[in-house]
Amino acid sequence: MLALLSLPLMAGMSLSANADSGAAAASAPEAAADMQVSSKGIESLTSRDDVSAVQARLEKALSAKGLTLFTVIDHEAGAQKVGLELPATHTVIFGNPKVGTLLMQCNGSAALDLPQKMLIRAVEGGSVIEWNDPQYMADRYGSKDCSLPLDKIAGLLKGLAAEAAGQ
Repeated sequence: MLALLSLPLMAGMSLSANADSGAAAASAPEAAADMQVSSKGIESLTSRDDVSAVQARLEKALSAKGLTLFTVIDHEAGAQKVGLELPATHTVIFGNPKVGTLLMQCNGSAALDLPQKMLIRAVEGGSVIEWNDPQYMADRYGSKDCSLPLDKIAGLLKGLAAEAAGQ
């Protein structure tokens, strides 16, 4: 099951550092406050802190905003169970059913990307936090004509990532 969760990342992105994945910015120490938006709809923010510290701050921010934390997937632990190695890599799955339901009412296929997720992974010099850009998702599902609070969602996600990054 864990391998299936990793397939979209592996099929759609190079594992080497590049601008599309945000990994290039994540490895540069001076990029700690930079945010990257790739052409593939993935936003990212870097932190000089390790994955566990970033995750703890994200979980605290989610609670403070009244969002539901559904689960955390520890990909590193999954890799270890099958004798493979992976740097600390956690997917935090969370959301607000009132908002997510609106997105799915507009286009049921949006459930493929919901609830919201933030990926926190170890990189040289700290961690990178990545998430889907809501505008990109709306384009992907042809939801631009629906009355959706995309700017509000985008602002919330950026704010959560900034809090998680310790900014």
